[in-house]
Amino acid sequence: MSQTRILFRAATTYIVALALMPAGGGAAAPEPLDPARIAAIAAMLPETPRGVGPTIEDRAAWQAAARSPEFAGVVPAAERLLSEPIPELSDELFLDFSQTGNRSRCQRVLGERHGRVPELVLAECLEGRGRFLAAIEEAIRAVSSEKTWVMPAHDRGLENFRGQTHEIDLAVAAVSWNLATADHLLGERLSPDVRKLVRSELERRCFRPFEGMVGEGKPRMWWLTGTNNWNAVCLAGVTGTALAAIESPQRRAFFVAAAEKYIENFLSGFTPDGYCSEGVGYWNYGFGNYVSLAETLHQASGGKIDLLESDKVRQIARFGVRMEISPGVYPAFADCRVGTDPDLALMAFLSRRYGWGLEEIEQQGLLLDGGPSSSLFELGLFAFANSATSRPPARKGAVAPPLRDWFADAGILICRPSGESGGSLGAALKGGHNAEHHNHNDVGSFVAALAGKTPLVDPGSEVYTARTFSSKRYDSGVLNSFGHPVPLVAGKMQRTGHSAAAKVLAAEFTDAADTLVLDLAAAYDFKSLESLRRTFVFSRGGRGSLTVTDEVRFTSPETFETAIVTFLPWKQAAPDRLVVGRGGEAVEVRIDAGGTDFRIQETRIEEDLSGGHVPRRLGIELGKPVADAKITLTVAPAR
Repeated sequence: MSQTRILFRAATTYIVALALMPAGGGAAAPEPLDPARIAAIAAMLPETPRGVGPTIEDRAAWQAAARSPEFAGVVPAAERLLSEPIPELSDELFLDFSQTGNRSRCQRVLGERHGRVPELVLAECLEGRGRFLAAIEEAIRAVSSEKTWVMPAHDRGLENFRGQTHEIDLAVAAVSWNLATADHLLGERLSPDVRKLVRSELERRCFRPFEGMVGEGKPRMWWLTGTNNWNAVCLAGVTGTALAAIESPQRRAFFVAAAEKYIENFLSGFTPDGYCSEGVGYWNYGFGNYVSLAETLHQASGGKIDLLESDKVRQIARFGVRMEISPGVYPAFADCRVGTDPDLALMAFLSRRYGWGLEEIEQQGLLLDGGPSSSLFELGLFAFANSATSRPPARKGAVAPPLRDWFADAGILICRPSGESGGSLGAALKGGHNAEHHNHNDVGSFVAALAGKTPLVDPGSEVYTARTFSSKRYDSGVLNSFGHPVPLVAGKMQRTGHSAAAKVLAAEFTDAADTLVLDLAAAYDFKSLESLRRTFVFSRGGRGSLTVTDEVRFTSPETFETAIVTFLPWKQAAPDRLVVGRGGEAVEVRIDAGGTDFRIQETRIEEDLSGGHVPRRLGIELGKPVADAKITLTVAPAR
């Protein structure tokens, strides 16, 4: 589990990136909200707007935070900002993406500008002496002067930049909620003109666009009926902002009713078994925002609105726990960085809220022990008393994870070793289809874990550029199937689309071994391919092993190869044996091609991955075209 002290949104620094937007970016006009429900919600809400977290006037609460070791670095960091100018956001920098496709340069400056407000406000709340107020007001004015809060990558037509429309994206949602929370926390310590400016900008950039979208379908924003992380992020940000800043309870209730109605679209993006096809990182982000919305509504309604109590949400909440292969190791399926794990603070909140009894995680991640956040609203929701911390801890002690987690609807199997897992093999096996959220063409992919590492990987996501979310997405060697440990059929990679899916032919599990058999033929658009079956057998005998067997049949002889992917050094220790990795983290891969000659072909996939990692694809190529073939790879800890 992550030991990070940054909570699960991190949107103000734009660390977490973005989901695929549908072509055209539009959505059907929404249905009217129920007036009776709006009236009922209005009766639940306080008479005046109320943000999350104790205001600066609650000195006891903030002094307790100031005494916490986790918050020791906040004031010194904010002091350094006092001597640093606010980074300039020029038109040329904003237009960089539209001209070059580079997202990083402008988003880095936006993150520094927008992140300045919460960092300074938190320091002022901790100290309470007025030292940071002038800098806070300067930062608020700077953010308010920006032509748009929409990120350049989301404004490809530049309509927001030119002032032709005001749309709401991930950044608008986060900036709005942070400004509204800053106003709530500091109150009259801010000058009247700055408070008026904040309310005016929120009206212009957030409230009126949302009301127009929900009431009239103008401007149309696809995410309202979308099923990925955008829906939860934007609804949470807009609704939290409204609850903190809108005077009228009836008008606030409109935003809450819309959130209640349209957040159901986000939940429909998960399979019934709770699998998040966007990957662990986007579960942190998207479902983390769902939890933020749920907790905000719970607090605002006095517990009368609770979005965390449904059976489906409980299933989704356990995704982070269920994806762990071995302690601290998770597969990087979809757009996920290798090494990403469930957020500590999110897991601590969920454990206490649902009574999971994850004592160590709760001790590290709840309340002030979770440390400061890059978002004021997250800090207000989770660093102080909330719906989870009002419940007593469940004392369950250490409980060994189950031998496996099988997401039957998604076709995902997590295989764990029995007993002590440090020196034993674990695996994650993927079926699924090639139209998932943040899709990679990766039907049949797998990950092998050993000694806290993943010597055989799914390489995860690339650094996002304009290409990533365009018609050229699968030009990327880590997004198309060539960069995944799956077959290459007659020189062809997997196709995209929901019909490019693995069919589960068998799923048989015992304490000794787990067997998963997938029909992969539909993932390849090749007429002479009669059948392609991949059989995984994960054995728990000894230190564990994983066999991956591909059986292919063509109507006429064709080329065929399978592959493994790694970031680590490797060597061919024998004609039929590879060693991948070093020391206790190394695995041995034995190759049996049924007597057919084969060769090993290494390809370095030169794409831009976070951390500068370069995946190495080790293709196991049959020496001649075949009408039928069978290749078995046996992966085990190296001796």
